[in-house]
Amino acid sequence: MDDKPNSQAARDIAYYFHPATNARRHEEIGPTIMERGKGVHVYDDQGKEYIEGLAGLWSVAVGFGEERLVRAATRQMEKLPYYHSFNHKSHPAAIDLAERLVKIAPKGLAKVQFTSSGSEANDFAIKLLWYYNNAIGRPQKKKFISRQRAYHGVTIAAASLTGLPVNQRDFDLPLPMMKHVSTPHYWRNALPGESEEDFSTRLAEELDVMIRKEGPETVAAFIGEPVMGAGGVIVPPKGYWEKIQAVCRKHDVMVIADEVICGFGRTGKMFACELYGIKPDILVLSKAITSSYMPLSAVLVSDKIYQAIADNSAKIGSFGHGFTASGHPVATAVALENLDIFEERDLVGHAARVSPRFLKRLHGFASRPLVGETRGVGLVGAIELVANKETKAPFAQPGSVGPRLQDFAQEEGLVIRGIGEIMAFCPPLIITEAEVDEMFDRFDRAMMRLESEMGVK
Repeated sequence: MDDKPNSQAARDIAYYFHPATNARRHEEIGPTIMERGKGVHVYDDQGKEYIEGLAGLWSVAVGFGEERLVRAATRQMEKLPYYHSFNHKSHPAAIDLAERLVKIAPKGLAKVQFTSSGSEANDFAIKLLWYYNNAIGRPQKKKFISRQRAYHGVTIAAASLTGLPVNQRDFDLPLPMMKHVSTPHYWRNALPGESEEDFSTRLAEELDVMIRKEGPETVAAFIGEPVMGAGGVIVPPKGYWEKIQAVCRKHDVMVIADEVICGFGRTGKMFACELYGIKPDILVLSKAITSSYMPLSAVLVSDKIYQAIADNSAKIGSFGHGFTASGHPVATAVALENLDIFEERDLVGHAARVSPRFLKRLHGFASRPLVGETRGVGLVGAIELVANKETKAPFAQPGSVGPRLQDFAQEEGLVIRGIGEIMAFCPPLIITEAEVDEMFDRFDRAMMRLESEMGVK
């Protein structure tokens, strides 16, 4: 008798160990298997259609089924499917993409190195500054300061920068040289009567105190997402980035901007650094760089950093870092075509034009009985659920209500991201105003089902 699993779902449960998933729960309920996508929609193996309200994982900017990216990958596969960048080798796609990124990036960034994911990129940024400080004779300047609820990845060092307990618990993380300051969430963390500017000043003072306590000579960098993504779409309060940067510059602490989610139009600007006046020493990019059609990330560094590293590589004989897939020809070719689409269709401008409709519909849920706060910028936003609107009190069982709403939304044909009791929205940048309305109409039906189930009006 053949007892091997034969359905797709059964084979998934039998053989596939899923990331970011409750493994035992997955064994009980099985997967939703997506088979194809087109535009802002994806379709499961039963033929059901969904609006992909999180652009996959914050990333499919040009939408699903974009034939130009498929053709770009095919052309590169036929011409040069793989080559490396080690030992003085290169290829046209990586050269062209590096040049293009430097030209569109915030001023002051001069060189690019490619990796394959945001986690790898942030890991590289850490190694890079350790190497840099050794090269210029500052071997003690190795600590990094991140923030609670930050998300910077899941490799050992990047997960240490991440400020979410689930990504650290039982992994023996964070590493001891990684420190965390407060989340810049005004609605949740401000003191009574405290203005946004005063809140930002208090957080900047907290950073200043930490740097002085640790010793400025030991702190290499502060890292932050301009808008925090997987931690709950936290939009910075007024004056926050100006004040944080001033503290960093005072203590000769580098600023790393993690734009893995924010980059490439998500906030209505090509990079969120433009929106918030951030002048990074290092810029980290991924996700929408290829609309996630291929794995790719990029780390852009200032000329000051590069020159010290180049000198040290000459002293040692080589820069001892790199991956087999660094600057992969197919991934970089797809990124170039993706950026062509951005430019030709003015997707950054489109995101800025559609944003008012997106935010109006998002904020329209603020009056609902279970909603504590709605927040967003550009085409990314969140709705946070609470048990009591006045006190902002959470539910008795944290994480019990959000997943229920996420399930209702999926039943209504909408895929969103439930982060505990926070519902995150981050649709493809190509979304139209009509599709924005349909997305929130589906969410509204899900919300009404939740309200009915919980007996609230």
